[in-house]
Amino acid sequence: MSFVSAWHYIIKSLKIKLLGKILIIVLTKAVTFVIMTFACLSEQRKSIDVRGVFAGVAQLVEQLICNQQVGGSSPSTSSIFYFNMGDYPRGQRGQTVNLLSVTTVVRIHHPPPHHEKPCSFINCKVLVIHIFMGAKDMTLYEELTARGLIAQVTNEEEIRDMLNNGKATFYIGFDPTADSLHVGHFMTLSFMKRLQMVGNKPIALVGGGTAMIGDPSAKTDLRDMMTVETIDHNCESFKEQMSKFIDFSEDRALMVNNADWLRRLNYLEFLRDVGPHFSVNRMLTAECYKNRMEKGLTFLEFNYMIMQAYDFYELFLRYGCNMQFGGDDQWSNMLAGTELIRRKLAKDAHALTITLLLTSEGTKMGKTVKGAVWLDPNKTSPFEFYQYWRNVDDADVIKCLKLLTFVPIEEIWEMEKWQGEQLNRAKETLAFSLTELIHGTDIAVQSRDTARELFKSGGAADMPSVELAKIDFADGNVDILLLLQKSGLCQTKSDARRAVDQGGVEVNGEKVTSITMSFTIDECSGEGIVVKKGKKNFRRVCVKQ
Repeated sequence: MSFVSAWHYIIKSLKIKLLGKILIIVLTKAVTFVIMTFACLSEQRKSIDVRGVFAGVAQLVEQLICNQQVGGSSPSTSSIFYFNMGDYPRGQRGQTVNLLSVTTVVRIHHPPPHHEKPCSFINCKVLVIHIFMGAKDMTLYEELTARGLIAQVTNEEEIRDMLNNGKATFYIGFDPTADSLHVGHFMTLSFMKRLQMVGNKPIALVGGGTAMIGDPSAKTDLRDMMTVETIDHNCESFKEQMSKFIDFSEDRALMVNNADWLRRLNYLEFLRDVGPHFSVNRMLTAECYKNRMEKGLTFLEFNYMIMQAYDFYELFLRYGCNMQFGGDDQWSNMLAGTELIRRKLAKDAHALTITLLLTSEGTKMGKTVKGAVWLDPNKTSPFEFYQYWRNVDDADVIKCLKLLTFVPIEEIWEMEKWQGEQLNRAKETLAFSLTELIHGTDIAVQSRDTARELFKSGGAADMPSVELAKIDFADGNVDILLLLQKSGLCQTKSDARRAVDQGGVEVNGEKVTSITMSFTIDECSGEGIVVKKGKKNFRRVCVKQ
């Protein structure tokens, strides 16, 4: 064979192989398009297991590729798909992956957990769009930005690189001012969870030391002074709630108490070691002190910024913590920490503030007429927690979905187009997602079903209400039997006892299991409590003013 003939033979072989590869890729796209379009347009689309359909397509194409002996598993020789199923962890969801990898992912997660519906109509549309529009992977930092979580940063380029590549050891502080976390902590906990899911290491710093001073940020009055015993008790109560967000196993995260170093400080040594690095003139211009300047800022509170900065310094030395996160009202305190590390160690540390959770009117979310919305079910019942989010203002629901939930951002973008009654579906998604995260799936389902039954029976506004006189509260409490009788749900205490024994009574979405259960006058104040007997009989019980 001559050189020219050999060259022509090689060219011809390459063309055949190339055409074969192109044909397989086109066939893959066509088959996937037909099946996914059917999934989107089918009248029964909400019951279609799209993951199963997509797994079948992936397996079919895998067989085609193997039979044709082209491509193997190399991204350069087989189709690339954007895989965006809503309930996969960050490590698999939202990534551009090889087709054969998609097959593996689907097999791992198929079928879906029993409490979940198959992929929603929105997911189907998003998947089709991303497959055929050639969408690219959204990095962690891009997703945080898209959700509106990031307020201010010290060095965006370096922070972006560290977060996206799992190189950040970061901390967020929690002052133990109560024995439970509340909605105000929710966003920072969710933020920590997002970062940990891609390999970053969180440090939850409990302020057993700084709580003895009190953070003056956004406060107009001096905080109440707590005893050391109360502070330590509150610190112990936090870890259980944090564990629902953060994985503390195998050194994946740390929980540290700054009392370990702050309570043992020698005052004179501390002043000599740290004091020269702080300018009083500069400190007085800080945003965190402005609200306190009008009524008078005590020297005690003035030290808070220095304490917080020293925390960052200690965490940098002890654990290699290179980044601090916190609410946007903490910006001045966080900058003080990065500056202290730079001055004392000549090294860089970074700060990022998280958007504050505010209503459309500019007030902090997480308050009701009864006070704060707590994560502890003994302080705020799961039903009350669910109802709080179910009843958020129309103008706030999309923002809350972005900031607080792990609902894929693409789904939320679709929800932004919703109006009127459609927003109620978004609110239900918000309430269920957050209740499930805090209280578990079973309780979230129970709370959702109770709320639906409540609205079917006429709605909260039309629910019969009963007012109890203060005289009904013997020693400040009213027992469940008298409550059922006074509300009119039971004719006599014997009827009430029988209803409780048969498991047919709920208060705020929680089943009553004992006839000795009682409720305080504070619990029944404001909007009161919702008592349910059977499946459809509701009463709102409150205290007569």
